[in-house]
Amino acid sequence: MIAIQSLPAANQSNRLYFLDWVRIIAFFVLIFYHVGMYYVTWDFHVKSTATSHAIEPLMMLTSPWRLSLLFLISGVASRFMLNKLSASNFLKQRSKRLLIPLLFGMLIIVPPQSFCEVVEKVAYAGSYTDFMQLYVTAYHGFCRDNSCLILPTWNHLWFVAYLWVYTLILAGLALLPRGEIERAAHMLTHQLRGWRVIALPTLVLAIMRIAMVAYFPTTHALIDDWFSHANYLLLFLLGALLAPQVEFWRHMDAMRWASLGLAFTCWAALIIYFAWPDAGIPSQQMAYWHYTQRAIYACCEWSAIVAVCGFAHRHLQFDNARRRYLTQAVFPLYLVHQTVIVVVAHAIKPAGIAAPIEAMILIVLTFVSGFAVFGIARRVPLLRPLFGVGKISDASAPPGDAVSAQLVKAA
Repeated sequence: MIAIQSLPAANQSNRLYFLDWVRIIAFFVLIFYHVGMYYVTWDFHVKSTATSHAIEPLMMLTSPWRLSLLFLISGVASRFMLNKLSASNFLKQRSKRLLIPLLFGMLIIVPPQSFCEVVEKVAYAGSYTDFMQLYVTAYHGFCRDNSCLILPTWNHLWFVAYLWVYTLILAGLALLPRGEIERAAHMLTHQLRGWRVIALPTLVLAIMRIAMVAYFPTTHALIDDWFSHANYLLLFLLGALLAPQVEFWRHMDAMRWASLGLAFTCWAALIIYFAWPDAGIPSQQMAYWHYTQRAIYACCEWSAIVAVCGFAHRHLQFDNARRRYLTQAVFPLYLVHQTVIVVVAHAIKPAGIAAPIEAMILIVLTFVSGFAVFGIARRVPLLRPLFGVGKISDASAPPGDAVSAQLVKAA
């Protein structure tokens, strides 16, 4: 049994504020990542004339774990909501907060991305009004290289769609006896201590990646994205199961330095792997190297999550006005950020601005536009549900909402 008095003074708050800070930082990192997507050789809606491999290693610093971390935190948030609501009310609230912005986003926010994409990739010459008539009628004639653009689309809002589906699953699991769920959480927490808080989840994630990723590549299309579901749903449910287990977060804290070193080591190995020419690897060894890369990728994914949560648990367990403001601002910022990046990048490309300056312009305008949208939406009641903005008082409740004394004793 672990009493609350045994926790470090910095962590004795009855709210998991550090997870709110992690969520805020992760969404801000996403903005930098999507600006970077404009300049790397990987596929994106629009591309700079200065694309290169130069910053791809930096992009790989967050690629393995950024979204997985957000699903873990979303599971934590959902668990604490379920502690206060019935399964039906939980589902009703989450559906309102997720589905309305998703549908609004697919109809209003996302289409400009697709319009810029078809202008650049297939030289579409019609007006935006003409394009929207095709968009809402599910036109599938924008094709290139045996691939056709699916319309309508949710683009970057796939995260919201997946989160809602996982919410449905969690609401169903919440109907199970609470005592059985708590016992499972205690047993898992007992196993995830010391080095095992890194090793055991890594092992599971690695097995899933090795077994599935080649057969079910990521699509973000929901119905055929089975590896992504296995990966993200596992982390979402893990967050929901272990949310109130104080000891679990303490073990992440204790292993923060070891996991950070391991994450950087795995990152370095991945960079070497992707840079190594295929011609330098004997064909009979290719499968072995593919399996090794997938295991290393999974290790990078989970060890980075442990490091981020561990350092945040140690240093970000505090509340202030900025946290309360940013907690509400990040979701509207997420909704609009990629559209701003794509539209502005497409619009200023003819100016031929040097890539570093152009990137700074995209970053600044994305943040300014996102916070402006939030500032307007939070003051206009009709806009709040469209951008997922709750009541102003809701900002005081972080993803890890109040941990009751009973749950602390149970840990």
